[in-house]
Amino acid sequence: MKTVLLAGGFGTRISEESHLKPKPMIEIGNMPILWHIMKTYSYYGFNEFIICAGYKQEYIKKWFGDYFLHTSDITFDFTNNNEMIVHNKHAEPWKVTVVDTGLNTQTGGRVRHIKDYVGDETFMLTYGDAVGDVNIRELVEYHKSHGKLGTVSVYNFGQNKGVLEINSDGSVGAFREKSDLDGDLINIGFMVFEPELFDYISGDTIIFEQEPMNALVQQNQLMSYLHKGYWQCMDTLREKQQLEKLWNSGEAPWKVWE
Repeated sequence: MKTVLLAGGFGTRISEESHLKPKPMIEIGNMPILWHIMKTYSYYGFNEFIICAGYKQEYIKKWFGDYFLHTSDITFDFTNNNEMIVHNKHAEPWKVTVVDTGLNTQTGGRVRHIKDYVGDETFMLTYGDAVGDVNIRELVEYHKSHGKLGTVSVYNFGQNKGVLEINSDGSVGAFREKSDLDGDLINIGFMVFEPELFDYISGDTIIFEQEPMNALVQQNQLMSYLHKGYWQCMDTLREKQQLEKLWNSGEAPWKVWE
């Protein structure tokens, strides 16, 4: 099963770094956040990726083209015809297709551009700027079990305090600790779709989270998978620094691989 990664946006809210490179290529622990996301999928045995690139797409292509240089020791021998010797060459078991889906294309349009690379099969889709310890194998099994066209992972990101239940007359009906269903459940990516999804995307101007997703909801074809572990997006420099601190501590919650 292929995994599609949305990696074409401008990343304007973290412009301190995204003016130099695409947001998904901003590094956490000297490796792009995109690499961290791919490592999570790879841990569960999903090693084929399609990257929807756009803004500075050449940066992504070059990084993967030089991947072994980033992960190996190199000797440059200028005394022997400028020979380059790669030591302990390491490569992930990945097949990576980087697709230029356009500079100003909306998220739905980007997905539409990679239709031929996905083919007529179930595929996964996620955002290239957020990490989490989502159990991908369990997510896929859940998707297969319900028979709908789509599954979206949701996460309780808005409520972390005790909860008061208030009666219509203003009296307190209950005081309790928060539950997984309190607060706002948000879409965190880590989605699974059937290929019929492409029929819901008509052009480059379509925002994936609007027309296609709303159509699936109206037709009762979208299910939710509640993620109860760790998840964090990287929208701002502060969030990037938080992720960096966790990684450097050796206790990054999203690092499910060894």
